[in-house]
Amino acid sequence: MKDDQTFTIKQTAEQTGISEDTIRYYEKIALLSRADRKDNGHRVYRQEDIRTIRLLGCLKKTGMPLEEMRPFLAVSSEADPAEHPELVEHLRSHRENIVSQIASLQQIVDFIDMKLEEGSLRQDCTNEIQTNATGQMKGHPKTKAVSPDQMSYFAAPAKADKLQTS
Repeated sequence: MKDDQTFTIKQTAEQTGISEDTIRYYEKIALLSRADRKDNGHRVYRQEDIRTIRLLGCLKKTGMPLEEMRPFLAVSSEADPAEHPELVEHLRSHRENIVSQIASLQQIVDFIDMKLEEGSLRQDCTNEIQTNATGQMKGHPKTKAVSPDQMSYFAAPAKADKLQTS
């Protein structure tokens, strides 16, 4: 049976894309159960361990903190999500946070694009905040409006001590 097949930590790392050190760390903090060991002390992993490590890798890519991953590990892969509404709600909330982060990053990209299009890296950004009726910046139909607070972050003058050279 394929589930009886075992893998070394190196093979497990290669299959999951998670480093050996990270796998050991996940065991140390009990995010993963301790791996079985051969007589020589080397760790042995099974297919179920690899599935768990892959799940951790996926959740990590979403930016989920390690401690928030624990409840997901207690649920079997065959479980009906309807039986775990608290986990479904947690994922929805996490998704909303990610969508918000994407929107913030898109505003930054739009700002950079605008600065590149106009060829002015140091002009006062407050003059560029004017928006038309659709909420887009004048002269930039593809860009979204950026708040004055966000603009002020990019418009901050360089400190004199940073400009001086030795």
